Amino acid sequence: MTDKQGTAKRTSPTSRASQGFSADEKAAMRERAKELKAEATKADGESEVLAKIAEMSEPDRSMADKLHTLIKAAAPTLASKTWYGMPAYTKDGNIICFFQNAGKFKARYQTLGFTDKANLDDGTMWPNSYAITELTATVEAKITALVKQAVS
Repeated sequence: MTDKQGTAKRTSPTSRASQGFSADEKAAMRERAKELKAEATKADGESEVLAKIAEMSEPDRSMADKLHTLIKAAAPTLASKTWYGMPAYTKDGNIICFFQNAGKFKARYQTLGFTDKANLDDGTMWPNSYAITELTATVEAKITALVKQAVS
């Protein structure tokens, strides 16, 4: 008597197979690998951030340049570096905030994001990412206040 066992078939809730990482996500991961290598050789983060900003197309470049100036003025102790190919700002080696240009992932708007190392806690729930479509005086004042609070 032979006992034949069939192989188990994998099933998923959808009939579509996983597509994996997108080309943009893969490019961001390659950027992060380069950044880790640069960190190991103590590369200059400020010049890397400025170079990344210069590579951006408009209107991302103008906004990133203005945000860089605002962030550095609000918290001069923050160090600049790239993080997944985006301008980021660190305190004691920890990313505090970063700028994601709209063109990076073909988004509708640019984003200013904060990590869990930022001191933005406000009760039991608070925003850690902000969509920006225009830098007005009011928006600039809010960004300045957020950055100051984040590093406090």
